[in-house]
This record gives sequence, C-alpha cells and structure tokens, in this order.
Amino acid sequence: MSTSAVNHNNRQDISFMTFFCAVCTALNMLGSVIAAYTGIPLYLDTAGTFLSAACGGYVPGVIVAFLTTLLKSITDPEAMYYNVVGMLMAVVCAFFARKGFFHKKFLPLLTIPAYAVVAGIPDTVITWFLYTNDTTDQCGSIEKFFRNEMGMKPFPAKMSLEILTEFADKSISLVVAVIILRLLPHKVRKKIKPNSLWQAPLSGDMRKAIRKNHSRSVSLRVKIGMILTAASLLIAGTATTISSFLFNNSNTADKRKLADGIAALAASYIDPDMVDTFIEEGENSEDYVHTRDMLYNLKDTYPDIEYLYVYQIRPDGCHVVFDLDTAELEGASAGDIQEFDESFNDIIPDLIAGKEIDPIISDDSFGWLLTVYKPVYNSQGKCMCYAAVDLSMDDISIYSRRFMVKLISLLLGFFILIIAVSMWIVKHNVLIPVNSMAYCADKFAFDNSETIEKSVERMKGLDIRTGDEIENLYLAFVKTIGDSMNYVSDIRTKTNTISKMQNGLIWVLADMVESRDKCTGDHVRKTSAYVKLIMEKMKEQNIYPEQLTDEFINDVKNAAPLHDIGKIHISDVILNKPSKLTDEEFQIMKSHTTIGSDIIDRAINMVPDSGYLKEARNLSEYHHEKWNGKGYPHGISGEDIPLSARIMAVADVFDALVSRRSYKQPFSFEKAIDIIRTNAGVHFDPKVAEAFLSAEDEVRKIAEDFANGNNSDT
Repeated sequence: MSTSAVNHNNRQDISFMTFFCAVCTALNMLGSVIAAYTGIPLYLDTAGTFLSAACGGYVPGVIVAFLTTLLKSITDPEAMYYNVVGMLMAVVCAFFARKGFFHKKFLPLLTIPAYAVVAGIPDTVITWFLYTNDTTDQCGSIEKFFRNEMGMKPFPAKMSLEILTEFADKSISLVVAVIILRLLPHKVRKKIKPNSLWQAPLSGDMRKAIRKNHSRSVSLRVKIGMILTAASLLIAGTATTISSFLFNNSNTADKRKLADGIAALAASYIDPDMVDTFIEEGENSEDYVHTRDMLYNLKDTYPDIEYLYVYQIRPDGCHVVFDLDTAELEGASAGDIQEFDESFNDIIPDLIAGKEIDPIISDDSFGWLLTVYKPVYNSQGKCMCYAAVDLSMDDISIYSRRFMVKLISLLLGFFILIIAVSMWIVKHNVLIPVNSMAYCADKFAFDNSETIEKSVERMKGLDIRTGDEIENLYLAFVKTIGDSMNYVSDIRTKTNTISKMQNGLIWVLADMVESRDKCTGDHVRKTSAYVKLIMEKMKEQNIYPEQLTDEFINDVKNAAPLHDIGKIHISDVILNKPSKLTDEEFQIMKSHTTIGSDIIDRAINMVPDSGYLKEARNLSEYHHEKWNGKGYPHGISGEDIPLSARIMAVADVFDALVSRRSYKQPFSFEKAIDIIRTNAGVHFDPKVAEAFLSAEDEVRKIAEDFANGNNSDT
C-alpha cells in the first residue's frame, strides 16, 4: 500500500469516527430531550455513549460522553459537574465490549447492574456534597421509605434511590444501543474501530499476536499509562491545592471587607458623646432605643451577621453599650460587664488604648467567627467604644467543600478524557507500529530465498507513516533488513559455490583413491547412492528419529565418498592382488580404516566446525565394524557403532557382493539381498537392514543403472 493510500485511509477512518461520534452525541441529546419533555424522572442520555463505546472502544465512548455533557451544560451549567459519570459509563461499557459481552444476544443485559452502581455512587456523592439536604420533609417518597421504614441514614438512602433510578435509566439506554448495534452492518462497525491508522491495516494473525504479546516485565502500554496518570494526578493535585487556597483566601478577604463595612456602618450610628449616658441609662434613653433599632435593622439587612454589639473597653472588662439578641442567645443589657475572651488576650492593651484593631478569626465556644472592631471616637479624638461585628465563617467551609467537589469532578472528567485520548494516540502512533515491527522481526524466516522474500515483503507491507521517530526507526529497519538480505543472498550464493566446489573436490579425491584399486569400479558412487536411499527409507519409517535429522542426513551424504580414503596409504600390490590376501596383507588392508580416520582428523583440526568431516571420520573408521562385535578395527558392537557407519556397512557389503572382483565373481541380486537379510542382527543393524530391504526395487534400479552406465544423476 502506498503512502498516499495509507494517508487517505487514515483520513477516511478518522472522518468516519468523528461522524459516528457526532451521531451518538445527537442520540444522547435526543434521549435527554425526550426525558425532559415527558417529565419522567430519568436521564436517557447514555444510549449513544453505550453504542459508541461498544463499537469503537474507550475513546469514542469517552468523547461522546464529554460532548453530551458539554451540550447539556449550555442550558444547565450544573450538568458539567456530572461529566465524570458519563465517562465512567463509557469506560465500563468498552471494557465489557472488549470481553465479548456484546457478541451474544442477551449477554449485554447482564451488565446493567454494573452501570447502575458505577453511575449511582458518584452521582450520589456529587449531589450530596453540592446540595446537602438531610431533612426527611424535602426528600421523595421512595427516599422517605428508605429512611423511615427501613431505618436507613440519609446518605445510604439517597444512594439506594439513585442506584435504582440509574438501573431503570441505563436499562432503557442499553436496550436502545444494543438494538442499533444489531442493525449496524459489519462493515460499518469495522470502520468505527480501525486496527491501525498510521500504517497499512494489520492481518488477523498479526492482530492476535500483538494482542497476546507479553512483555518480560512491564509493557510499554502500562509504563506510558502510569506516566500519564501520574503526571495528570500531579497536575490535578497541584491545581486543586492552589485553587482551594486562592478560593478560601478570596472568600475570607470578601468576608473581611463585608465585616469591615458593617462595623463601620454600625460605628456611624453611635453618638460618641452619648456612650456614657447609654451605659448608665440604657433603654430609659430615647436615643438609646433609636440607636438600638437602627442596629437591629442593620443586622436584619445582612444575614451573615452572627453577633452585633458595642462595647466600651476598660481594664476591668468589656462594658456593654449595645448587645443585640440572636435566635439562640439573648444579648446582655447596657452597663453589664463581659470578661475578656482568651482569644483576645494579645490585643487587650490595644483595645484599652483605643487603637485600630486588625480583623480577628477565632474558633471557640461561640463558633468559627470573623470579628471586626471599629473604634468610635469623640470630637477630642478619644475612643469612647468599639462597634463590633461577628460574621460566621461556616459558610466558607460549605462554599469551599462545594468548590472542591465541583473542581474534582471537572478534573476527573478531563482526566479520563485526556488519558483515553492520549493512550489511543500512543496505541496507534507507538505501540501498534513497534509491536508490528517486533512481530515481523520475530517471524522473519531464513529457510530459503522464498521465505526470506516473503519476510521482507511482510516488513515492507507495514508501511508505517507516523511522521516521527517511529517512522524513522521503521525506515532504518527496512533499509537494514534489505541490505542484510542482499548480503545474506551474496553469502548464500558464495556458500553454495564453495559447497559445490567442496563436494566436487571430495569426489575428485574419492575418484583418485578409487582409481588405484582396479577392482572396485564405481564403488564409491554406488555406496553413496545406497546410503542416501537407506537414510530416506529410515526417515520415512521413523527409525532413530532423534539422530536422523536433516543436518545428519546431509552430513552423511557429503561424507560417504570418503569412507575408503584410508586406502590411499595401502600399497597398490595389496589393493590389486588378484588372489586372496595373506593374513599379514589383510592386516595391512584393515589398517585403511584407522589411516582414513587419522587423515580426516587432520582435516578437522584445520576446519573444526565442519560437521560432515566428523561423520566422514566415523564412516572411515567404523564402516567395517559388525553389529555382533566381530568386526574391525575395534570390535565394538550394537549402537556403540556410529549410526552413519552402520548405514555404510550395509551399503558397502551389498555393493561388494553384487560387484565383480579380481578374486571373485559377482553374486546375483537376489543372493546378495538374501545375505543382507540373513546377516541382519549379526553383521548389520537390524533396523538399518530392514530399511534397506524395504527399498529392494529402488536398490535394484540403482544397481542396474550403474551396470548400464546410466549413473549421471547419482
């Protein structure tokens, strides 16, 4: 596939996925509109999320959930805080789809309880902290039943109700999604979730292998996921901490401004020249009553005011000028003396001196309060009293809690979105290309030129086009493989040439030895042909399968012509004697086995890694040994004799029987076969002899071809 074709397919796949996500988002919004129009207490806004997650996996599902919440927040800003719930639905649905739950008819329905729980719990938590309501009077009838009849506490009761609601809601949405999924053609579902984007499509075998691929310790997917998660959590934690700090500081600063303004306004209501009169006469003074009413009006105007009072500070304590009643506490009367609170010990000297006092935040028996004291000066500049305002700080705690819940829910939603999209990009841009290259490298075969060519084409067929370092790696990989294959091909050609030259030299050497023995004729070539035939039959009949490997067969075939190499040191007189050898001459003739072994040993020392030379030594030294131990030169028996030599023994004796010698006439083919059969288990390995005898027709053809001079193939 060309680069332009890959890029075109990528654009098509991404465009189709985008279109499908838009359709699923519209399906969610349609369900939400139907729920709002009919007034049913359900959401019906997750059918598209289920459909996209079941077809396309985590990323389309999460994107559809995010877009749905974003659109709903246009008319209902609070909906954005529940963004994480829809995304959790997408993640859970994609997980079940990956496990095959959507491949069978009714299996998806078994997942409904999981959706109800996964959605119900965060829904309850978010709602509880944003809109805490513990009163039974303001909750629904079902929740009242849970709380009153079943004795549940408010939070478990609310969660139980939410899970039941989610169960009904997700059941309807899932059924709609499954029906649409069943109607979608397979081709459409396949396009929604392409197996690769920045390279050629993967084959089925490659996809399965990549999916089952196990790393030695921790996979790259897990490592990247951990890094992204850690980075996101670190950023989210830092942002949450900083935002909470700034939010609390801002609220506290606003409280201080409010308290300072109220205290200043209260101070402006006090006539400093009348303070002493107010303390002495109290409600008996008309001005006192008028001023007190103004202070009550001020308190009623600002619900945040917890306490409002006016004290004249003297060394013996706080002399009450005004102390307004609250719903829980009756204020002190004018002229009463209040002891200093311990939290004010550090500023008592300044209060007595009539100085300006910074706002005070205290948390004692009166609660968590912000206190502001405003001095009231007379015309001579003397501080006659302090107008004091206590604002409750409890609402800051509530605001802070709600702010944190909103912030965390928003961050969690964006966290899931970022992780899902990032891992999707990593999967298609890094993991699939890297694993594809690893698969092709692992499956690279060097058996022959055809398999090598297929392996190279498989690697080139990946056509990875990520446009980054991964593509550079791939291109370098392909170039290296191409150069290596050219080099391997060149080496293979030279190796074949050397092998042919080597085999030719072996035959030349064997012919030189054989030409000295005028009695043997084509003995070397015939025995080599018989040896090859015997090994083929043994492999067919599964005889000695552990030893009879392809490498062993090839080594023995190449080494067979050298089995009589030791005769090069035997005198021509003995080799060509027309009559029977004497005992002394026979001993000399027998030495050709050990002499041949010594010659090949010297060759092995020069070429130590040549396997066929080791078999040539075995053939030369042991091919006259007998199964019953009465052979030469060592008199070993049974399987102590190397297998190659046991095979050569049959071929060597048979050819000697059917060939003419100066000292004997040839035996008939039938007589020679009978002798081999009779000596199986005596002279010959019975299994080797059995393989030879089973190929009687092929043996006869080889013998006749050589007799007629038709031995060119052999």
